[in-house]
Amino acid sequence: MSTAPASHQIEARVVRQGVSTAISKQSVIEFDTSSGHSEQLPGPTDLLAMALAACLLKNVERFSHVLPFRYEQASVTVVAEQQQAPPMLSRLTYSLHLVTDEPQHLVDLLHRNLQRHGAIYNTLAAACEVSGEVLPQRPHEIVAR
Repeated sequence: MSTAPASHQIEARVVRQGVSTAISKQSVIEFDTSSGHSEQLPGPTDLLAMALAACLLKNVERFSHVLPFRYEQASVTVVAEQQQAPPMLSRLTYSLHLVTDEPQHLVDLLHRNLQRHGAIYNTLAAACEVSGEVLPQRPHEIVAR
């Protein structure tokens, strides 16, 4: 039994010179569409890196229920490297930080599942190099600030 592919729709428009908004569901995201680089608003490359971060974090949540895998906190840093000629992203790297008591073999299993089952991850990996690491930290290693 096959299912219809999921469909996602956004609307975007220029709201003033160099600034645009995108509407997705009930959220509005403002972004840079100037000819330069904004110091305040994310541009297209930032939004693509955010999409990868969102994919990874969403699937950490998803697989925490499927495996099961317990964690207290998750955060990710994504770096997008862009070449100039031709202009394109050449590499995306990530560091996923998890606060968890799970054994290393389950952390590794989670990471393999993130790489295999993320729609954004797989789409980007087909277009450029995507690599990263999962860095577990034990809850008792957290230092209060």
